[in-house]
Amino acid sequence: MTYEAEVQFKFDATFTPTYGTSSWTDDDFIPEEHYLITAPAADLNVKQYFKLFEKFMLCVGMSPESIRSGAMFLVFNDCVREEEQRKVCAEYELTMDEDLHRKFEEWKVRDEEWARLKKGPMGTVEYTDKEVEQMNLENGQ
Repeated sequence: MTYEAEVQFKFDATFTPTYGTSSWTDDDFIPEEHYLITAPAADLNVKQYFKLFEKFMLCVGMSPESIRSGAMFLVFNDCVREEEQRKVCAEYELTMDEDLHRKFEEWKVRDEEWARLKKGPMGTVEYTDKEVEQMNLENGQ
């Protein structure tokens, strides 16, 4: 059995000028636009569908920032369970606002440890970052 499928995005826009206007002389305005974007749909994965829809949205005048914002809204809105949002965060190494305080505390501990290492074993020597890095490599850390 042969399976064929095609997905299409179509956009048609025409402008009818008001009598007596000179809108046809505006160089930044296109009075008529027609876009038809087609792709074979049989083997497209979800990322390819989103890429295709992104191209369509760019054609109809959406800004890249708005497109990204819309995509993020699909993940991070009140209708999506937090567990699902956290899976996406883990996949793309993102931090949710709720977790920022914990991360900040971890960074503070790490910075304090780094400062202690730079002071040396007796707290009297000031090692450079490069020297501490070298010592860590030698100790297998």
